[in-house]
Amino acid sequence: MAGVLARCTRIPRRQLGLVGTFLNAQQPKTYSNAPPEGKKVGGNLSDEDRIFTNLYGRHDWRLKGSLQRGDWYKTKEILDKGADWIINEIKVSGLRGRGGAGFPSGMKWSFMNKPSDGRPKYLVVNADEGEPGTCKDREILRHDPHKLVEGCLIAGRAMGACAAYIYIRGEFYNEASNLQVAIAEAYQAGLIGKNSCGSGYDFDIFVQRGAGAYICGEETALIESIEGKQGKPRLKPPFPADVGLFGCPTTVTNVETVAVSPTICRRGGTWFASFGRPRNSGTKLYNISGHVNNPCTVEEEMSVPLKELIEKHAGGVIGGWDNLLGVIPGGSSTPIIPKTVCDEVLMDFDDLVRVQSSFGTAAVIVMNKQTDVIKAIARLISFYKHESCGQCTPCREGINWMYKIMWRFVEGNAEEHEIDMLWEISKQIELHTICALGDGAAWPVQGLIRHFRPEIESRIQKFKCVAAN
Repeated sequence: MAGVLARCTRIPRRQLGLVGTFLNAQQPKTYSNAPPEGKKVGGNLSDEDRIFTNLYGRHDWRLKGSLQRGDWYKTKEILDKGADWIINEIKVSGLRGRGGAGFPSGMKWSFMNKPSDGRPKYLVVNADEGEPGTCKDREILRHDPHKLVEGCLIAGRAMGACAAYIYIRGEFYNEASNLQVAIAEAYQAGLIGKNSCGSGYDFDIFVQRGAGAYICGEETALIESIEGKQGKPRLKPPFPADVGLFGCPTTVTNVETVAVSPTICRRGGTWFASFGRPRNSGTKLYNISGHVNNPCTVEEEMSVPLKELIEKHAGGVIGGWDNLLGVIPGGSSTPIIPKTVCDEVLMDFDDLVRVQSSFGTAAVIVMNKQTDVIKAIARLISFYKHESCGQCTPCREGINWMYKIMWRFVEGNAEEHEIDMLWEISKQIELHTICALGDGAAWPVQGLIRHFRPEIESRIQKFKCVAAN
């Protein structure tokens, strides 16, 4: 899963079956919200620098089309350069995890690049994208699956892994079908499997379907699910890099993080680092939804101003920029920010932390002034209440209490002192659970109280006036 559960990495932070039946599968109808055909997307990033060149499914997603777009180009040469070279390029690029945590990818991959103790090593790709508002990985799986397959091979080589397991959200049926076709094509072309790309490196890729549980986006719950166990997070340490899948060293990483690695290796880490700001470099897939004229997924530079991102790529806020109420900048688990902050903030890890929010998955949810912001946040709390695994008491009980209080706020049937009570409950949940699902439920509430407390107080006073009459 993308989003808050990816932030659970607190380290200084089924076998592939018969896939031939998929080879003649009909390509599913595309429903992407893409810019009109022929229209050049605005923004600072030029078309030549876009990594995902089939983001809207306008071209062939199979192997033939992927080869024409430059995938699998000189992959053998990259593999032959060895693990240290690949990891160094990823470090030079400044790539940080694209699933929400933002942990430096080169450093994370290097934890696996150490002498073998006899146990096999595994790469696990987290495609369990369940964060509300987030759908970037789905576009990669659907329209550019070979980028992910090639990325798995290169990342696996860097880690010394013998296999990759791609854990895909159960609801992504068409995406899983396309991915399975791409893997089968890569096997048949000798790109993966025994002697991958003629490099002498053996590497297999397996697909594991999820069953719809949001909690399985947390890396250790995901590992438990692959092993056939109940999807509940593990205590750490030990970390997956030491004891992961089947008790072996494992790195769990996001789809987008893996998919950009071949292009970084081909074009150089310094090229990727030239976009964005220091510590916030590269290109990024942004999902823009909510009250905008053209909801879309777009690839743009890191550190792009939020206002520019919305106005140039999504056609602006419905009713105009002055009609903006607030934005959830990184998926449902990140704190909402008001218009006054949106006017100037940059879309990157550091600047959003500065304004007491988070970059998350870069899933931008726009709310205009016609939004009932209290009800919107209450609905998000309903989601986290439903998806909590119940293992940790602060999460299990605390989110339930937040849910009850929030829905009283929606009606106004509450007392003003309950606002401070809700804040205190959210603080008791935050950082007191095994995984970050509790944090993801607490932060939207904290953002609401921090910036929209007068709205809650007004709702309570209005209810009291109506009740008195």
